[in-house]
Amino acid sequence: MASLYTDRAMALTPELHSFYCDLHVHIGRTSAGNAVKISGSRDLTFANIAREAAERKGIELIGIIDSHSPGVMQDIRDLLMSGEMAEADGGGVAYRGTTILLGTEIEIREPGRKECHVLAFMPDLAAMEDFSAWMSRHMRNVNLSSQRLYAPSRVLQEEICGRGGLLIPAHIFTPHKGLYGCATERMAELFDLEQIAAVELGLSADSAMAGYISELDRYSFLTNSDAHSLGKIGREYNVLELAAPSFDEFRLALERREGRRVGANFGLNPRLGKYHRSYCAGCGSIIDEAAATSERCPYCGSTKLVQGVFDRILHIADREQPLVPDHRPPYHYQVPLEFIPGLGKAKMNALLAAFGTEMNILHRAGEAELAAVTGPELAAQIVLARSGGLALTSGGGGIYGKVSR
Repeated sequence: MASLYTDRAMALTPELHSFYCDLHVHIGRTSAGNAVKISGSRDLTFANIAREAAERKGIELIGIIDSHSPGVMQDIRDLLMSGEMAEADGGGVAYRGTTILLGTEIEIREPGRKECHVLAFMPDLAAMEDFSAWMSRHMRNVNLSSQRLYAPSRVLQEEICGRGGLLIPAHIFTPHKGLYGCATERMAELFDLEQIAAVELGLSADSAMAGYISELDRYSFLTNSDAHSLGKIGREYNVLELAAPSFDEFRLALERREGRRVGANFGLNPRLGKYHRSYCAGCGSIIDEAAATSERCPYCGSTKLVQGVFDRILHIADREQPLVPDHRPPYHYQVPLEFIPGLGKAKMNALLAAFGTEMNILHRAGEAELAAVTGPELAAQIVLARSGGLALTSGGGGIYGKVSR
Protein backbone atom coordinates (compact mmCIF):
# COMPACT_ATOMS: atom_id res chain seq x y z
CA MET A 1 0.00 0.00 0.00
CA ALA A 2 2.84 2.42 0.84
CA SER A 3 4.38 1.88 -2.58
CA LEU A 4 1.05 2.39 -4.33
CA TYR A 5 0.41 5.57 -2.33
CA THR A 6 3.89 6.90 -3.18
CA ASP A 7 3.37 6.17 -6.88
CA ARG A 8 0.05 8.03 -6.86
CA ALA A 9 1.55 11.00 -4.99
CA MET A 10 4.37 11.21 -7.52
CA ALA A 11 1.88 11.10 -10.36
CA LEU A 12 -0.04 14.01 -8.80
CA THR A 13 3.10 16.12 -8.26
CA PRO A 14 3.89 18.08 -11.42
CA GLU A 15 7.43 18.30 -12.70
CA LEU A 16 9.00 21.67 -12.02
CA HIS A 17 11.07 23.68 -14.47
CA SER A 18 13.13 26.86 -14.40
CA PHE A 19 11.60 29.95 -16.04
CA TYR A 20 13.17 33.35 -16.68
CA CYS A 21 10.96 36.11 -15.29
CA ASP A 22 10.94 39.93 -15.34
CA LEU A 23 7.94 41.28 -13.45
CA HIS A 24 8.17 45.06 -13.93
CA VAL A 25 7.85 46.39 -17.48
CA HIS A 26 6.01 49.63 -18.24
CA ILE A 27 3.71 50.50 -21.14
CA GLY A 28 4.55 53.70 -22.99
CA ARG A 29 1.55 53.91 -25.31
CA THR A 30 -1.65 52.07 -26.18
CA SER A 31 -1.99 50.67 -29.69
CA ALA A 32 -4.05 53.81 -30.50
CA GLY A 33 -1.05 55.97 -29.53
CA ASN A 34 -2.42 57.29 -26.24
CA ALA A 35 0.20 57.94 -23.55
CA VAL A 36 0.33 55.64 -20.52
CA LYS A 37 3.85 56.00 -19.08
CA ILE A 38 4.89 59.50 -20.10
CA SER A 39 8.60 58.69 -19.70
CA GLY A 40 8.24 55.33 -21.45
CA SER A 41 9.16 54.62 -25.05
CA ARG A 42 6.37 54.93 -27.63
CA ASP A 43 6.99 51.38 -28.86
CA LEU A 44 6.28 49.93 -25.40
CA THR A 45 2.82 48.64 -26.27
CA PHE A 46 1.30 45.53 -24.70
CA ALA A 47 1.76 43.52 -27.91
CA ASN A 48 5.33 44.73 -28.53
CA ILE A 49 6.40 43.89 -24.97
CA ALA A 50 5.02 40.36 -25.36
CA ARG A 51 6.88 39.89 -28.66
CA GLU A 52 10.14 41.28 -27.27
CA ALA A 53 9.95 39.01 -24.21
CA ALA A 54 9.06 35.86 -26.15
CA GLU A 55 11.13 36.26 -29.31
CA ARG A 56 14.23 38.32 -28.46
CA LYS A 57 14.75 38.22 -24.70
CA GLY A 58 13.71 34.65 -23.87
CA ILE A 59 11.66 35.83 -20.86
CA GLU A 60 8.94 33.27 -20.13
CA LEU A 61 6.99 35.11 -17.42
CA ILE A 62 6.65 38.86 -17.90
CA GLY A 63 4.85 41.31 -15.62
CA ILE A 64 3.37 44.15 -17.67
CA ILE A 65 2.72 47.07 -15.38
CA ASP A 66 0.07 49.64 -16.36
CA SER A 67 -2.37 46.91 -17.40
CA HIS A 68 -4.97 48.79 -15.32
CA SER A 69 -5.22 51.60 -17.90
CA PRO A 70 -8.57 51.39 -19.76
CA GLY A 71 -6.82 51.81 -23.12
CA VAL A 72 -4.42 48.98 -22.33
CA MET A 73 -7.26 46.73 -21.18
CA GLN A 74 -8.96 47.36 -24.53
CA ASP A 75 -5.73 46.31 -26.28
CA ILE A 76 -5.73 43.11 -24.22
CA ARG A 77 -9.35 42.36 -25.07
CA ASP A 78 -8.60 42.90 -28.78
CA LEU A 79 -5.59 40.55 -28.65
CA LEU A 80 -7.67 37.88 -26.91
CA MET A 81 -10.53 38.27 -29.38
CA SER A 82 -8.18 38.01 -32.38
CA GLY A 83 -6.68 34.78 -31.07
CA GLU A 84 -3.14 36.21 -31.05
CA MET A 85 -3.19 35.73 -27.29
CA ALA A 86 -5.23 33.57 -24.91
CA GLU A 87 -6.05 33.46 -21.23
CA ALA A 88 -3.50 31.18 -19.58
CA ASP A 89 -4.44 28.22 -17.40
CA GLY A 90 -3.80 29.33 -13.83
CA GLY A 91 -4.06 33.04 -14.61
CA GLY A 92 -2.34 35.48 -16.91
CA VAL A 93 -2.28 35.92 -20.69
CA ALA A 94 -0.46 33.40 -22.89
CA TYR A 95 1.59 34.36 -25.94
CA ARG A 96 4.00 32.00 -27.79
CA GLY A 97 5.29 30.19 -24.72
CA THR A 98 5.46 33.35 -22.60
CA THR A 99 2.85 34.22 -19.98
CA ILE A 100 2.02 37.84 -19.18
CA LEU A 101 0.99 38.78 -15.65
CA LEU A 102 -1.32 41.78 -15.48
CA GLY A 103 0.06 44.35 -13.09
CA THR A 104 -0.08 47.99 -12.10
CA GLU A 105 2.23 50.39 -10.27
CA ILE A 106 0.52 52.71 -7.78
CA GLU A 107 1.80 55.71 -5.85
CA ILE A 108 0.71 56.09 -2.25
CA ARG A 109 1.40 58.82 0.29
CA GLU A 110 0.41 58.60 3.90
CA PRO A 111 0.03 61.86 5.89
CA GLY A 112 3.35 63.24 7.04
CA ARG A 113 5.35 60.92 4.78
CA LYS A 114 6.83 61.01 1.31
CA GLU A 115 5.31 59.03 -1.54
CA CYS A 116 6.29 55.48 -2.51
CA HIS A 117 5.38 52.98 -5.22
CA VAL A 118 3.86 49.52 -4.95
CA LEU A 119 3.07 46.86 -7.55
CA ALA A 120 -0.21 44.96 -7.69
CA PHE A 121 -0.80 41.86 -9.81
CA MET A 122 -4.24 40.49 -10.59
CA PRO A 123 -5.02 36.89 -11.57
CA ASP A 124 -6.91 37.74 -14.78
CA LEU A 125 -8.34 40.53 -16.89
CA ALA A 126 -11.71 40.49 -15.15
CA ALA A 127 -10.08 41.10 -11.76
CA MET A 128 -7.92 43.88 -13.22
CA GLU A 129 -10.98 45.55 -14.78
CA ASP A 130 -12.76 45.49 -11.43
CA PHE A 131 -9.70 46.83 -9.62
CA SER A 132 -9.21 49.58 -12.20
CA ALA A 133 -12.82 50.66 -11.74
CA TRP A 134 -12.23 50.94 -7.99
CA MET A 135 -8.98 52.90 -8.49
CA SER A 136 -10.68 55.31 -10.88
CA ARG A 137 -12.76 56.57 -7.94
CA HIS A 138 -9.61 57.35 -5.93
CA MET A 139 -7.24 58.53 -8.67
CA ARG A 140 -7.17 61.68 -10.80
CA ASN A 141 -6.25 59.94 -14.07
CA VAL A 142 -6.52 56.16 -14.17
CA ASN A 143 -5.34 56.14 -17.79
CA LEU A 144 -1.75 56.96 -16.79
CA SER A 145 1.00 54.98 -15.09
CA SER A 146 2.13 55.19 -11.46
CA GLN A 147 -0.58 57.64 -10.41
CA ARG A 148 -1.26 58.76 -6.84
CA LEU A 149 -4.04 56.84 -5.10
CA TYR A 150 -6.01 58.97 -2.67
CA ALA A 151 -6.82 56.21 -0.19
CA PRO A 152 -4.99 54.82 2.87
CA SER A 153 -2.30 52.24 2.21
CA ARG A 154 -4.08 49.54 4.21
CA VAL A 155 -7.32 50.14 2.32
CA LEU A 156 -5.38 49.64 -0.92
CA GLN A 157 -3.92 46.45 0.51
CA GLU A 158 -7.40 45.13 1.34
CA GLU A 159 -8.68 45.94 -2.15
CA ILE A 160 -5.78 44.11 -3.80
CA CYS A 161 -5.86 41.03 -1.61
CA GLY A 162 -9.67 40.91 -1.61
CA ARG A 163 -9.58 40.37 -5.39
CA GLY A 164 -7.05 37.57 -5.11
CA GLY A 165 -4.22 39.89 -6.10
CA LEU A 166 -0.61 40.22 -4.94
CA LEU A 167 0.89 43.34 -3.37
CA ILE A 168 4.63 43.84 -3.87
CA PRO A 169 6.38 47.08 -2.78
CA ALA A 170 8.47 48.35 -5.70
CA HIS A 171 12.19 49.28 -5.82
CA ILE A 172 12.03 49.49 -2.06
CA PHE A 173 15.34 51.26 -1.39
CA THR A 174 15.51 53.93 -4.08
CA PRO A 175 15.58 57.50 -2.72
CA HIS A 176 12.83 58.52 -5.14
CA LYS A 177 9.55 56.79 -4.27
CA GLY A 178 11.02 53.70 -2.65
CA LEU A 179 9.25 52.51 0.51
CA TYR A 180 12.39 52.33 2.65
CA GLY A 181 14.21 54.86 0.51
CA CYS A 182 12.08 57.82 1.55
CA ALA A 183 8.66 56.89 3.02
CA THR A 184 9.38 54.88 6.16
CA GLU A 185 12.04 53.03 8.14
CA ARG A 186 9.74 50.03 8.71
CA MET A 187 7.18 48.57 6.32
CA ALA A 188 4.91 47.63 9.23
CA GLU A 189 4.13 51.33 9.64
CA LEU A 190 2.33 51.31 6.27
CA PHE A 191 1.09 47.76 5.66
CA ASP A 192 -0.07 44.53 7.23
CA LEU A 193 3.08 42.45 6.84
CA GLU A 194 1.03 39.25 6.55
CA GLN A 195 -0.46 40.47 3.27
CA ILE A 196 2.76 41.43 1.50
CA ALA A 197 3.51 38.85 -1.20
CA ALA A 198 7.18 39.76 -1.83
CA VAL A 199 9.41 42.81 -2.24
CA GLU A 200 11.27 44.18 -5.24
CA LEU A 201 14.82 45.21 -4.39
CA GLY A 202 15.49 47.73 -7.15
CA LEU A 203 18.57 48.42 -9.25
CA SER A 204 20.88 49.68 -6.51
CA ALA A 205 20.48 46.93 -3.89
CA ASP A 206 21.07 43.20 -3.50
CA SER A 207 20.04 40.46 -1.06
CA ALA A 208 22.95 41.03 1.32
CA MET A 209 22.21 44.75 1.58
CA ALA A 210 18.54 44.01 2.35
CA GLY A 211 19.73 41.61 5.06
CA TYR A 212 20.38 44.57 7.37
CA ILE A 213 16.59 44.89 7.92
CA SER A 214 15.05 42.04 9.90
CA GLU A 215 11.40 42.51 8.85
CA LEU A 216 12.39 41.50 5.31
CA ASP A 217 13.62 38.05 6.33
CA ARG A 218 10.29 36.34 5.63
CA TYR A 219 9.84 37.61 2.07
CA SER A 220 10.91 36.37 -1.32
CA PHE A 221 12.98 38.97 -3.17
CA LEU A 222 12.43 39.94 -6.80
CA THR A 223 14.90 41.61 -9.13
CA ASN A 224 13.11 43.25 -12.05
CA SER A 225 14.08 45.64 -14.82
CA ASP A 226 11.54 48.48 -14.31
CA ALA A 227 11.96 48.81 -18.07
CA HIS A 228 10.98 52.08 -19.76
CA SER A 229 12.10 50.82 -23.20
CA LEU A 230 12.07 47.48 -25.00
CA GLY A 231 15.85 47.18 -24.78
CA LYS A 232 15.80 47.39 -20.97
CA ILE A 233 13.53 44.34 -20.55
CA GLY A 234 15.54 41.69 -18.73
CA ARG A 235 18.10 44.19 -17.39
CA GLU A 236 17.38 42.44 -14.08
CA TYR A 237 15.36 39.23 -13.83
CA ASN A 238 14.64 36.12 -11.80
CA VAL A 239 14.65 32.37 -12.27
CA LEU A 240 11.46 30.84 -10.86
CA GLU A 241 10.95 27.13 -10.26
CA LEU A 242 7.40 26.42 -11.47
CA ALA A 243 5.27 23.71 -13.04
CA ALA A 244 4.26 26.24 -15.70
CA PRO A 245 4.36 30.04 -16.07
CA SER A 246 1.09 31.34 -14.59
CA PHE A 247 -0.29 33.63 -11.89
CA ASP A 248 -1.15 30.74 -9.57
CA GLU A 249 2.33 29.24 -9.90
CA PHE A 250 3.88 32.67 -9.34
CA ARG A 251 1.97 32.98 -6.07
CA LEU A 252 3.17 29.55 -4.95
CA ALA A 253 6.76 30.50 -5.78
CA LEU A 254 6.61 33.68 -3.72
CA GLU A 255 5.15 31.69 -0.82
CA ARG A 256 7.79 28.93 -1.31
CA ARG A 257 5.11 26.25 -1.35
CA GLU A 258 4.92 22.81 -3.00
CA GLY A 259 8.49 23.08 -4.27
CA ARG A 260 7.87 26.31 -6.14
CA ARG A 261 10.29 29.10 -5.33
CA VAL A 262 12.46 31.91 -6.57
CA GLY A 263 15.50 29.91 -7.58
CA ALA A 264 17.87 32.80 -8.35
CA ASN A 265 18.00 36.56 -8.66
CA PHE A 266 20.01 38.10 -11.48
CA GLY A 267 20.72 41.77 -11.01
CA LEU A 268 23.12 44.56 -11.64
CA ASN A 269 25.98 44.86 -9.23
CA PRO A 270 24.60 47.59 -6.93
CA ARG A 271 27.53 49.78 -7.91
CA LEU A 272 26.04 50.05 -11.40
CA GLY A 273 22.72 51.30 -10.03
CA LYS A 274 22.03 54.99 -10.54
CA TYR A 275 21.04 55.54 -6.90
CA HIS A 276 23.68 53.41 -5.19
CA ARG A 277 25.72 56.19 -3.60
CA SER A 278 24.74 59.49 -2.03
CA TYR A 279 25.14 62.54 -4.22
CA CYS A 280 24.94 66.30 -4.17
CA ALA A 281 22.01 67.83 -6.05
CA GLY A 282 23.90 71.12 -6.04
CA CYS A 283 27.00 70.13 -8.01
CA GLY A 284 26.13 66.57 -9.06
CA SER A 285 29.10 64.97 -7.28
CA ILE A 286 28.88 61.42 -5.92
CA ILE A 287 29.85 61.45 -2.24
CA ASP A 288 32.31 58.81 -1.13
CA GLU A 289 31.76 56.65 1.95
CA ALA A 290 33.97 58.68 4.26
CA ALA A 291 31.95 61.87 3.69
CA ALA A 292 28.48 60.35 3.23
CA THR A 293 27.40 61.18 6.79
CA SER A 294 28.24 64.87 6.44
CA GLU A 295 25.45 67.46 6.25
CA ARG A 296 27.26 69.38 3.50
CA CYS A 297 28.80 68.43 0.19
CA PRO A 298 32.58 68.17 0.61
CA TYR A 299 33.03 69.56 -2.91
CA CYS A 300 30.72 72.59 -3.08
CA GLY A 301 29.33 73.00 0.44
CA SER A 302 25.70 72.55 -0.61
CA THR A 303 23.22 71.01 1.82
CA LYS A 304 21.20 69.51 -1.06
CA LEU A 305 22.37 65.95 -0.44
CA VAL A 306 20.36 62.92 -1.60
CA GLN A 307 21.07 59.78 0.40
CA GLY A 308 22.00 56.82 -1.79
CA VAL A 309 20.67 53.32 -1.31
CA PHE A 310 23.72 51.91 0.44
CA ASP A 311 23.93 54.80 2.90
CA ARG A 312 20.18 54.79 3.53
CA ILE A 313 20.21 51.07 4.38
CA LEU A 314 23.01 51.54 6.89
CA HIS A 315 21.09 54.45 8.40
CA ILE A 316 17.86 52.48 9.01
CA ALA A 317 19.45 49.05 9.69
CA ASP A 318 18.41 47.15 12.82
CA ARG A 319 21.41 44.81 12.52
CA GLU A 320 25.11 45.51 12.60
CA GLN A 321 25.77 42.75 10.06
CA PRO A 322 23.45 41.52 7.29
CA LEU A 323 21.67 38.20 7.68
CA VAL A 324 20.78 36.11 4.64
CA PRO A 325 18.11 33.50 5.58
CA ASP A 326 18.55 29.90 4.45
CA HIS A 327 15.59 30.17 2.07
CA ARG A 328 17.18 33.08 0.18
CA PRO A 329 18.34 32.04 -3.32
CA PRO A 330 21.69 33.09 -4.75
CA TYR A 331 21.96 36.65 -6.04
CA HIS A 332 24.04 36.71 -9.21
CA TYR A 333 25.70 39.95 -10.27
CA GLN A 334 25.22 40.12 -13.99
CA VAL A 335 26.01 42.98 -16.31
CA PRO A 336 23.39 43.40 -19.07
CA LEU A 337 24.67 42.86 -22.58
CA GLU A 338 23.96 46.49 -23.48
CA PHE A 339 26.45 47.65 -20.81
CA ILE A 340 29.39 45.77 -22.38
CA PRO A 341 31.75 48.17 -24.19
CA GLY A 342 32.13 47.35 -27.87
CA LEU A 343 29.02 45.19 -28.14
CA GLY A 344 27.12 47.24 -30.70
CA LYS A 345 23.96 46.60 -32.68
CA ALA A 346 25.62 44.59 -35.47
CA LYS A 347 27.39 42.20 -33.09
CA MET A 348 24.24 41.88 -30.99
CA ASN A 349 22.14 40.97 -34.02
CA ALA A 350 24.76 38.39 -35.03
CA LEU A 351 24.60 36.84 -31.57
CA LEU A 352 20.80 36.71 -31.68
CA ALA A 353 20.90 35.12 -35.11
CA ALA A 354 23.26 32.46 -33.77
CA PHE A 355 21.68 31.76 -30.36
CA GLY A 356 18.08 32.95 -30.59
CA THR A 357 17.54 34.96 -27.41
CA GLU A 358 19.47 37.05 -24.91
CA MET A 359 18.89 34.42 -22.22
CA ASN A 360 20.59 31.86 -24.46
CA ILE A 361 23.54 34.21 -24.97
CA LEU A 362 23.87 34.87 -21.24
CA HIS A 363 23.27 31.35 -19.94
CA ARG A 364 23.70 28.66 -22.58
CA ALA A 365 26.31 29.65 -25.16
CA GLY A 366 29.89 28.59 -24.43
CA GLU A 367 32.81 30.99 -24.70
CA ALA A 368 34.14 29.28 -27.82
CA GLU A 369 30.70 29.48 -29.45
CA LEU A 370 30.46 33.17 -28.60
CA ALA A 371 33.98 33.82 -29.91
CA ALA A 372 33.06 32.30 -33.27
CA VAL A 373 30.48 35.10 -33.64
CA THR A 374 32.04 38.11 -31.87
CA GLY A 375 35.74 37.35 -31.64
CA PRO A 376 37.64 36.27 -28.51
CA GLU A 377 37.78 39.68 -26.76
CA LEU A 378 34.04 40.31 -26.72
CA ALA A 379 33.34 36.67 -25.89
CA ALA A 380 35.57 36.96 -22.82
CA GLN A 381 33.72 40.13 -21.80
CA ILE A 382 30.34 38.36 -22.05
CA VAL A 383 31.59 35.49 -19.90
CA LEU A 384 32.87 37.98 -17.30
CA ALA A 385 29.48 39.77 -17.43
CA ARG A 386 27.80 36.51 -16.38
CA SER A 387 29.86 36.26 -13.22
CA GLY A 388 30.12 39.93 -12.25
CA GLY A 389 33.82 39.91 -13.05
CA LEU A 390 33.94 43.15 -15.03
CA ALA A 391 35.54 46.24 -13.49
CA LEU A 392 32.94 48.87 -12.54
CA THR A 393 32.67 52.51 -11.55
CA SER A 394 29.92 53.42 -9.07
CA GLY A 395 26.67 55.10 -10.05
CA GLY A 396 24.77 57.79 -8.21
CA GLY A 397 22.74 60.94 -8.66
CA GLY A 398 20.49 59.35 -11.28
CA ILE A 399 23.48 58.27 -13.43
CA TYR A 400 24.26 54.60 -13.95
CA GLY A 401 27.63 53.21 -13.09
CA LYS A 402 29.81 52.03 -15.97
CA VAL A 403 31.85 49.05 -17.03
CA SER A 404 35.47 50.12 -17.21
CA ARG A 405 37.31 49.43 -20.42
